[in-house]
Amino acid sequence: MKIMTFNTQHCLNYLEQRIDFDVMARAILSCGADIVGLNEMRDAGKHPDYTAQVAELAARTGMRYHYFAKAYDFSGGPYGNGFLSHIPILKAETLLIPDPNPRKYNGYYETRCVLKVTLEGDITVLVSHFGLNPDEQESAVATVTDLLCDTRCIFMGDLNVTPDNPLLDPIRARMTDTADFFTCSPFSFPSDKPDRKIDYIFVSPDAQVLAAEIPAIIASDHRPHTAEVTFA
Repeated sequence: MKIMTFNTQHCLNYLEQRIDFDVMARAILSCGADIVGLNEMRDAGKHPDYTAQVAELAARTGMRYHYFAKAYDFSGGPYGNGFLSHIPILKAETLLIPDPNPRKYNGYYETRCVLKVTLEGDITVLVSHFGLNPDEQESAVATVTDLLCDTRCIFMGDLNVTPDNPLLDPIRARMTDTADFFTCSPFSFPSDKPDRKIDYIFVSPDAQVLAAEIPAIIASDHRPHTAEVTFA
């Protein structure tokens, strides 16, 4: 199975600063993924720029199965995570990450969610986009670790933390970071001159990681992250 995580910045072409489904679809197709976790996706809303982006990318990539997970309404429409798959989805749900209360920092806060799907073959996939503040991230880690399965499980997304952050320790205790198998630069952001790793694909211990990389693709503001795995 080839896995891909991709923060599309609501399908905004990074170089041309316009919504561009074609460039995002080409990026996805060039990676040849069986499943794709998407961050910063829009769905149909009152504002004309809010369209069913996950469904649009599904149509343009030929990935038959898709799901949009709304985190909240932002500036005219639903906003959240998305999922594309060549493998049938047996179950899909959206699980909100609790907002910190009270907030401990003065930074920008945003309600986040975890997209959870069960695929044919009893594979659990979790997709999330963590917040920017440490208390948001702590809440996200607690939510995700409660949802992890010990076998046939994948967790991916833009986590907004670098690999040396101990915040990820509870996830690392349960999962394998596919970046351990990189033979390329690990940096994924910003896409034109990446200087940090904040995008991740974790898999349960029963998965054998065959390959992993950050393809040198400039479509969104993030480069995609891919991994090829097989489950025991």
